[in-house]
Amino acid sequence: MDRQVEVVAGNHVLMRVAGSVLLVAHRERERLTAGSRAVAAANALADLVTEATGQAPGGPGALVARQATRWLMKEAERISPGQPVEFGILTAAANGGLALFLHGSVTAVLAGRTVEYYRGGDAAFTVDRVAERPARAAALFVEDGKRRVPELPERGIGSLVAGVAQAVGAVVWFEGDSAVPEPDPPPTAAYESDSQPIPLDPNLTPTRTSTSVPAGLYLPPAVSDERELESPPATAGYDPPADDFDPHRAPTERGGVKRAEAGGAPAEMGTNPAPKPDPDLQRRLEATAKATALTVKVLGFKCARAHPSDPRSAFCSVCGMPVDQTQPVAEVIRPPLGMLVLDDGMTYMLAADAVVGRDPEQSEAARAGLVPLKIDDNSGGMSRAHAEIRLVNWDVMLIDRGSTNGTRARLPGYRDWVRLQSNQPMTLVPGTEMMLGNRVLRLEPVAPPPFG
Repeated sequence: MDRQVEVVAGNHVLMRVAGSVLLVAHRERERLTAGSRAVAAANALADLVTEATGQAPGGPGALVARQATRWLMKEAERISPGQPVEFGILTAAANGGLALFLHGSVTAVLAGRTVEYYRGGDAAFTVDRVAERPARAAALFVEDGKRRVPELPERGIGSLVAGVAQAVGAVVWFEGDSAVPEPDPPPTAAYESDSQPIPLDPNLTPTRTSTSVPAGLYLPPAVSDERELESPPATAGYDPPADDFDPHRAPTERGGVKRAEAGGAPAEMGTNPAPKPDPDLQRRLEATAKATALTVKVLGFKCARAHPSDPRSAFCSVCGMPVDQTQPVAEVIRPPLGMLVLDDGMTYMLAADAVVGRDPEQSEAARAGLVPLKIDDNSGGMSRAHAEIRLVNWDVMLIDRGSTNGTRARLPGYRDWVRLQSNQPMTLVPGTEMMLGNRVLRLEPVAPPPFG
């Protein structure tokens, strides 16, 4: 992004590297120094962004999102034990748009004819979005304890071309002739054309596994804290109402989007508009995502880095390291079991049971607690609640729920598609492709290949 990047002074870590903007929250009591956790995390993420830009210089947003998700799963705990790393990344997307990746209490603001807010804190895991470049500006801000987002400042003369600064936010200005020269990113290995496509990581938000079990299936008990969510206090310039937020919306409408006409009332204007969700369903989804994230306990092993892993696998399901198969099994908190990669590059993290369809929010499965994954399909071949993804111990299962046109699957290495029998679960392995209507999804592991 060869645009003016203006620094909003504060006490967090801001970097501009390889054309991308990276903001990491400093949450330690001590003042920010070169030895702070936020600086270490920013340096690690900067290396990740630089490498992704070298591999996909035309638009590294998809690769940045994928690698940042894996970094959160594998490395963040080592850098900041016991304290989540909160950060946001603005970078270029392959389609010429702007890619946003948020984790924790970092908010992105897109200002054009309308103003959009994307809050990382409203998603139980991450916000991953590709949007059109706004006419005026894009900004990242670290939220304070009151969930307050600063007003977009008046345009100044400052410009962070490269390097690091101490800040609470950054504004990338797009209006006018604001292009500034930008250093070339350091050379890295060329992108391999025959490698697997790198998708975005959309935000399958971790939540509780449903207690509604199909016939013949066993789900391990979920341990959760059923506390009610507190409503955020009203703040000037940023006050999205509760029923305007849905972290489980379609990829073009998640992350707590609020659009407001200048001087007027808020309006939902997504590139994929949909009716406002049912308030009761909304409250259930919000409470589930907040109170029960990543609390499903199963029997498993731990690798040398203490990651929980499938006891049937010789390699860790989180980092890919070898696992001692002689250790006794113990109760562990199950990590996400993979990613669903859609044919347009969007991905969903599999951390909980889900119902997939063109309009799954109002389905019985969603009311029972499954995460609704809405997928657009213009062919007319996808049902409202087409199929379910069930996580059973360490297995991922696909179940067709009596859809009109059926659900098909193709195992890796096979050419032919197999149609599933209704309500009969099929266990999926990494690389399996699923066809729902005219859309194709693929199951991929979260961890890289062993020793990869």
